[in-house]
Amino acid sequence: MIETISIWVEILFIIVFLITLLFFYLSNGQPVKLVVLICAWALAQSGLALSGFYLYQSTFPRFILVLLPAFLFMGYGLLPQNITWMFSKRDVRLSTFLHTVRLPIEIILFKLYLNKMIPQLMTFEGRNFDIVIGITAPIVGYLYLKKRISKIKLIAWNVIGIFFVCFILINGILSSELPFQQFAFEQPNRAVNFFPFILLPAVIVPIVIWTHITDIIKLLRDK
Repeated sequence: MIETISIWVEILFIIVFLITLLFFYLSNGQPVKLVVLICAWALAQSGLALSGFYLYQSTFPRFILVLLPAFLFMGYGLLPQNITWMFSKRDVRLSTFLHTVRLPIEIILFKLYLNKMIPQLMTFEGRNFDIVIGITAPIVGYLYLKKRISKIKLIAWNVIGIFFVCFILINGILSSELPFQQFAFEQPNRAVNFFPFILLPAVIVPIVIWTHITDIIKLLRDK
């Protein structure tokens, strides 16, 4: 944990993490086994972060152990036999509301920036436009619930959402203290090496990206 960060910021982040899991659970037909697996992954990453595992630099960038397994699992979830199951359970209304969590995440990131744990470019004052999705998610979700937004517009919103989250993910990686760091050498991205913020790249971001992708595919397939 980060000593300079208020305990309330960490508590807020954990609450946002739990809300993300809840929306994922409810919008995908309440898959108990899958959520248990995600929780086990979150606990494993939390344990590594608490032990200081990601604070030590080596020739092999340890942070790959956060992103690679999560995105491999996400790719596995996009296989035909798995995605067919998901489409039969997916509630696009709830999965759209899921993205509301990106608003408090942006506030937390800004607080981390003020405490010199991430660079400015990772906040809404820099290159992070993800707050737009967080603000518009409840509006778009409500309009879709009331059938006042077309499928094409919802697809376009999801495409923009993927671009924004992937853009800041790439900038965050390139701002981290890794062998291939490109940005923010004076104030690098260090917060994600600590608990509970390790759960942002390990769980929340993959869920957000996977939800966008699968919603787009489902909307394109549905008549």
